[in-house]
Amino acid sequence: MKITKVEAISLYVPLEEKIEAPISIPHADQLTDIIFAGYRTTLVRITTDEGLTGVGECMVRLAPTATRAIIEDLAPMLIGRDPMDREAIWHLLFSAMMNRGHHKGFFIEAISGIDIALWDLAGKALELPLYMLLGGRHHERLKAYASSLRFRAFDLVIAQAKGFKERGFRAMKIKIGRNVARPEADIEFVKAIRDAVGDDITLMVDANCAYDEDIATALKVGRELEKLGIFWFEEPISPDNLDGYQHLADRLDIRIAAGEADFTTYGMRDLLTRRAIDVIQPNISRAGGVTEGRRIAALSHAFHIPYAPHTGSCSAVCLAATLQFAVALPNFMIYEYMQSDWSKDQPNPLRHELLKEKIEVLEDGHMVVSDRPGIGVELNEDIVERYRVA
Repeated sequence: MKITKVEAISLYVPLEEKIEAPISIPHADQLTDIIFAGYRTTLVRITTDEGLTGVGECMVRLAPTATRAIIEDLAPMLIGRDPMDREAIWHLLFSAMMNRGHHKGFFIEAISGIDIALWDLAGKALELPLYMLLGGRHHERLKAYASSLRFRAFDLVIAQAKGFKERGFRAMKIKIGRNVARPEADIEFVKAIRDAVGDDITLMVDANCAYDEDIATALKVGRELEKLGIFWFEEPISPDNLDGYQHLADRLDIRIAAGEADFTTYGMRDLLTRRAIDVIQPNISRAGGVTEGRRIAALSHAFHIPYAPHTGSCSAVCLAATLQFAVALPNFMIYEYMQSDWSKDQPNPLRHELLKEKIEVLEDGHMVVSDRPGIGVELNEDIVERYRVA
């Protein structure tokens, strides 16, 4: 079997109305209209001489065509290769820019999508779900949390949290950090949700790096979250602030979670060797694909650190691959099941309509994982063509 075609497909869905930043970001007044102007992704489709096709996704926040251009430049390296040579191909692609230091960002995200497509192809060729290629199921179902309770009026958020509980979620995540100068408001927000759902619900908190310029405030918030029984404090500061993460981890009893914005085993190694985090959260569509995800999982397992994969605002292709990957992880902790798109008035079609069959199925607070070959997806070509960027 040989690779005959590598196709990069950039998709963009513009938001029809302006929104407030749904997460805490610096310079939100200037950046919201750029970062949150629409839903984006770049898919990879790899075809072989036997007619099999594999699909992957590159995590995209900006400029999906930039990722597409990288894949198009890398594509000639794959033509004629056996798609089963996944790890050899990964190293070949990585070597293309190793001496230029591009071990993060767009380049690794491009490799991630290619790698996932190759694993999807392998599963289809062998007529096995991805998790069987990774060693089989460690979990019959995946414990899931509802993500995320975002900045809104208290009564609306509390109603949403109670709705999550009624649907069977036993865990949910809260966004904080919009007003760094007044962290007391965030604590009031979290406390109101805790009082509404009760102590039997696991609550996590995600700051999306809000406190990077003020470690003292991050520490203060962390201590208040401890009093409320919050399970983890996610991304209190930026991913490159390793000293800051270690400072917080040494002084707080609450678990520190991070890793969604980092890349490859090298980035994760630095977090783990410093004992700077308690929960690791890579996204396989960003961190290097399934091949590199396996290495990260092995590394975190060696450090006895649980793996809680990030999904975020990706498309359904990443979700499908993540479910397959997670069910094969011995140190899997919990799955992020996104319940809120950036715009409450315009749901993300790349998540909800991109596939012919629904991939995320919740039963009693747990995700059911498909046993279809590969990552178990078939693209809805109407949606692909509707949102494809020329």
